[in-house]
Parts: sequence; structure tokens; C-alpha cells
Amino acid sequence: MENFFDDYRNFLKDTIRQRIDFRLTDQSKGITPPPLEKPYPADGLRIELVPKDAWRNIESLDLISVIHNRRSHRKFRAEPLTLEELSFLLWATQGITSIPDRFAAFRTVPSAGCRHALETYLCILNAAELETGIYRYLPVEHELLLISKNEHLRDDIVNAAFYQSFIGKAPVTFVWTAIPYRMEWRYHLAAHKVIAIDAGHVCQNLYLASAAIGAGTCAVAAYHQEMLDQLLGVDGTDEFAIYLAAVGKI
Repeated sequence: MENFFDDYRNFLKDTIRQRIDFRLTDQSKGITPPPLEKPYPADGLRIELVPKDAWRNIESLDLISVIHNRRSHRKFRAEPLTLEELSFLLWATQGITSIPDRFAAFRTVPSAGCRHALETYLCILNAAELETGIYRYLPVEHELLLISKNEHLRDDIVNAAFYQSFIGKAPVTFVWTAIPYRMEWRYHLAAHKVIAIDAGHVCQNLYLASAAIGAGTCAVAAYHQEMLDQLLGVDGTDEFAIYLAAVGKI
């Protein structure tokens, strides 16, 4: 049993770097970096989000109070999130603040080596101006891309989250996927721990930003991998779900 735990505990350590020859990474070989965001079909339905300078109903709260009052919430009001509120939450968790070149972007959250291996999907059940469905955030364009419509989406997201019923009552559930190669390109086998750390940075921003709009969130790390990947339409190998969080007014 002791050896069994050791195998998993090693993931939390950084001893892997002692075994990597960083001269052999794709970055060191001069291979072109992967794109800033996952490509999307030219004919896909895209919805413009509200730009930062056009927000009218986003409050500026005292940071100390927000941190002190942070809690996980599993009960939500039957009130839709507005497009402006979603725009703010998406910007706060993966928004781009500047693009120094075509292969790197500075965002509202830190990422190891500025690699940003995450993509953001939304399971929308109750949001103003948006149909029920799965959407993907396009941070470069600050838009939403419709992935799929599904009349059974409420049941499907609950089932994929191991029957945690509160997720089916949340207006919106954020689901983050990883595209590991974005990080592997630079860090090889040291990529995977920092991808997990990056997901924590993103979700904490969601907690704090939710407070600014009178909403709450609850992070979820227990889910059926294959069911959730299938619901998002990702392949489960080069891209797969790693974290989710339900959001709603409290």
C-alpha cells in the first residue's frame, strides 16, 4: 500500500525535471508552437460578448471582503445570468489582456511559461440571450462558439458529474479542458503538473469574480471522464476535461 501511494504522490513533486533533457523539447527543436486557441470552423455560430469597456452592471468590490466571504455555493436562484455577466466571468478567468506575438498571450490568470493549455466550455441552461447548449469561449475574439444543442443537457451534465444534482440547477457550468501539447511543447514530461496548477488559478478567479455579480460557484473535480468529454465533443486524448464549476445567483 505504501508503494501504491508513493506512485501518485510523485505527481505532486518536481523531481521529473531532473530526468528531462530540455534540449530535446519541441521548443528547443525549433518546432512551431501550437496556436493560442483551438481552431474553430469558419461557419460556426459565434456570439459576440460584451467588451470590458462596455460593462455597465459589474460592481467593483473590496478585494479583502471578497476573499474573506469566499464560499462554495450549491444552491442557486432560478435567475438567468446575463450576457454581460458571462462576458465578465469569462474575461476574469481566461481573458486576454495583451498579445505580444502570435504565439503568446498575457491573460488575467498566470500560466507556466505563458502556455495557457486550457480551453473553456460552458454548459448553459439558463442565460439571457443564449439558447440551452454547450458553448466554447474564444478568448482571442472574446466570443462564444456554439458547440451543440441538446434537449437532454440538464440530465446529461448531471450524469457526467456523477449525479451531483446541484449542477443541473445551476444556470451555467464552466468546464475546463486541457490541450496538453501546448504545455508539453515547452516542458515535456514536466507539463502535466503545471497544467493542473493552472486550472486552480483559473477557478479561483471564477470564485472571486462571481462575488462581484452576486453569484456563487462550486468547483467540482469528480466526474465521469468519458461522458463529460463526449458531451463537450472533445477526443479525450489530445483534449479532455479536467475541472468544472457550477455558477448561479445566490
